[in-house]
Amino acid sequence: MEMALSRGLRCCQRVFAWIPVLIIAAVVLWSYYAYVFELCLFTISNTLEKVVYLLVFHVCYGMFTWTYWKSIFTPPATPCKKFQLSYSDKQRYEMEERPDAQKQILIEIAKKLPIFTRAQSGAIRFCDRCQVLKPDRCHHCSVCETCVLKMDHHCPWVNNCVGFSNYKFFLLFLSYSMLYCIFIAATVLRFFLKFWVGELPNGPAKFHILFLMFVAVMFFISLMFLFSYHCWLVAKNRSTLEAFSAPVFVSGPDRNGFHLGLHKNLLQVFGEDRKLWFIPVFTSQGNGHYFPLRSQSSESRNPLLANEDMWEGSDDGSEESLVEDADPSVTIEMED
Repeated sequence: MEMALSRGLRCCQRVFAWIPVLIIAAVVLWSYYAYVFELCLFTISNTLEKVVYLLVFHVCYGMFTWTYWKSIFTPPATPCKKFQLSYSDKQRYEMEERPDAQKQILIEIAKKLPIFTRAQSGAIRFCDRCQVLKPDRCHHCSVCETCVLKMDHHCPWVNNCVGFSNYKFFLLFLSYSMLYCIFIAATVLRFFLKFWVGELPNGPAKFHILFLMFVAVMFFISLMFLFSYHCWLVAKNRSTLEAFSAPVFVSGPDRNGFHLGLHKNLLQVFGEDRKLWFIPVFTSQGNGHYFPLRSQSSESRNPLLANEDMWEGSDDGSEESLVEDADPSVTIEMED
């Protein structure tokens, strides 16, 4: 009975989670009708002006819709199987009753992985729910019920976790949303003033154009602050979670632990091909499990950093040769 009730509550939660997305979709669809039909087709009389407005509007609308779709429906990236407890390790871990022995099992697994961040207590971060050792910058999302690589935040307006797999799409969504709003506001302003002073006749178009102006300006101001904040985060190579709580390394907390300089920080998110920076296709560097560190001394202490490709392509049997010098003096902490 309790399980059925719990499943019912989860189902309702998942349904209600789509309400913010539906609100945005409804506003955007209405703005499309108001701009294309009420403004361009029914209000503007100049044919050339009408055609130019419609062409530019549909480009902005198309890019906004594309980036919003990618932000919503790109699944969050999760840790690969190398960070998960294997069947044998899990059995060994669960059958072991001594806490120290359990810690040692996890230590053996952690030594094979490029993990440099720690919990606030200094212990290696382990997710008991997902049964994974958390890669750097990875966090467990209670809404998505999974660990998300380079998790930034869970956004209700896209009903998805913003992280490694879709952070570029989210930034482009914010930028094209601003462009969409500012284009509407700039082209509607002249007709807004004419309706306001009574130079144009009253009709259904008046309500749509007046309201379109207010909504575009309101959304633009809100998006401007959010976009500016994320631009600052990209420039510093931080996530929203890291901005509120600095990542902890062996040497202690360091807000700038992943800061490589503005240029390298941009490349990490948008990739090296600048022609694709403004197109919602995945171009971010890396695989989300490892991120270069600002401290060169920290990097040189771990042989995995010197040869990331070897780690990515290695099998379980060859990993041990990469971690012979890894520091075994670590502790394990269970963390949600």
